[in-house]
Amino acid sequence: MPTKETLPKQTALDAILAQGLLPLFFYEDPQVSLHIIQALYRAGIRTLEYTNRGEAALENFTYLKQQLGQTHPDLQLGIGTIKTTDEAKAFLQAGADYIVAPIVSPQVGDLVHEAGRLWIPGCFTPTEVHLARQHQAALIKLFPANILGPAFVSAIKELFPGQLFMPTSGVEIDPGNLSAWFSAGVCAVGMGSKLISKDILEEKQYQKLEERTKQALHLLQTTRNL
Repeated sequence: MPTKETLPKQTALDAILAQGLLPLFFYEDPQVSLHIIQALYRAGIRTLEYTNRGEAALENFTYLKQQLGQTHPDLQLGIGTIKTTDEAKAFLQAGADYIVAPIVSPQVGDLVHEAGRLWIPGCFTPTEVHLARQHQAALIKLFPANILGPAFVSAIKELFPGQLFMPTSGVEIDPGNLSAWFSAGVCAVGMGSKLISKDILEEKQYQKLEERTKQALHLLQTTRNL
């Protein structure tokens, strides 16, 4: 029976595993960011990562949590590109449901665990995976995935039995690409500009994003069931 402190961590992990696809993006306009998330939600997304990649990230994230908490209470909103404890503290205070990082920082991991939240560090080598596991990373982001490739997962997964992996960066909305990743043993995929493109953001193509996301979710479901 999970305790009150560990429940949010497990809830976040379960949402990512169930969805199998973790959209991620940042945009400097908070209203556009909100509309992007609403389009993702209409398509069936219930968990996503906003990234800490601009000066407005914290202010935008705080605004998004306030707005979505009122209208989409079942949506899990994590924050990505967190590299320091100061960043982690600020976004946890703003209500982040989970913390995603491009690196392994044990100090950040310890802080997130103490807050009862899910920490998803980014790894590129077996040594980094080992370090992340030593600091109780339930889910590890493989980054950048387009450099590592599915063969990397196949090569290391037996070294780390039971570890959950999620490739991010370069994952395609393509049957062959998705099939290769899931056949290699990943539990989910992170998808940024391949799903939420620069054109979609700048031209506010919300309907196009909704349709593309539905396509990606359908394709992913088919691929996972093969």
